[in-house]
Amino acid sequence: MTTSSTTPATSDIRTGVALGVVGALAFGTLGIFGKLAGGVGLDSHGLLGWRFAIVAALLLPLSGRLDWAARGRLLAVGTLYTVATLAYFAALGRVSAGTTSLLLYCAPAFVVLLAWVQGRVPRRTQLGAVALAGLGLALVIGLPGAADRDPVGLLCGAAAGALYALYLVASERFLQGVSPIAATAHMALVAGVTFGGLAAGRGTLHVPTALDAWGVILGMALIPTIVAVPALYGAIARLGATRASLLGTLEPLFTVLLAALILHEQPGPAVVLGGGLILAGAGLAQWPARRAPTAPHP
Repeated sequence: MTTSSTTPATSDIRTGVALGVVGALAFGTLGIFGKLAGGVGLDSHGLLGWRFAIVAALLLPLSGRLDWAARGRLLAVGTLYTVATLAYFAALGRVSAGTTSLLLYCAPAFVVLLAWVQGRVPRRTQLGAVALAGLGLALVIGLPGAADRDPVGLLCGAAAGALYALYLVASERFLQGVSPIAATAHMALVAGVTFGGLAAGRGTLHVPTALDAWGVILGMALIPTIVAVPALYGAIARLGATRASLLGTLEPLFTVLLAALILHEQPGPAVVLGGGLILAGAGLAQWPARRAPTAPHP
């Protein structure tokens, strides 16, 4: 009896961890596609507009029947993701990419803080995991430098991390019972309209004519969106926002490894050490909570 009741939970956790790692690996390709996009003349807002528009067009017909209340929740969560992305790009225009990424990946700390505010006191293993992941990220991405003193840029970066944490917590709370395909489709709809509108306002929205440009767009739509986002939702549903967000800190490590393989960018010793700390933090985050001893029956 004991084995049969605990096996599904253990299997669910393993599936959640696997989905979290797959999501982080798939999201890790974003930086690679971003570099390739610059080489084929794609504007960032136009690229994101096409990316999300294609995803929405492909996945909305597969979302099934949803009532308006469910669609409203999906669109609201998608709006949080879109605003977080806008804050990220606003920071990127004012401070270095490393500092912007470091602030974005403060999201696990914000998730723990939000849970604490809601009355869920974090375990020591969770706090330790956040500390290890943060130190590892600082080594992989780099600490803020002298050029990173723009207060507006730093504020936008911190806002991106906080908003992304809100997006993760909202996904855990409001998307229970909703398929990852439907959640991804509605998020992509909001983001596609937003970034397409921004690109149109800047005069940079156009239909690409080169095959390599379409290759980048379709690759970004497929791997770090259609694969990554449902995997993230699946991890959140099985592990919760805190553990899933700490697995997400593997993303920059995967980006560095992919850059070494594809772009031949060799990581230094600090990156290797930082990667080990990130892995340790992600592993510690999955440490099971102690079960409270049950009182014997009289």
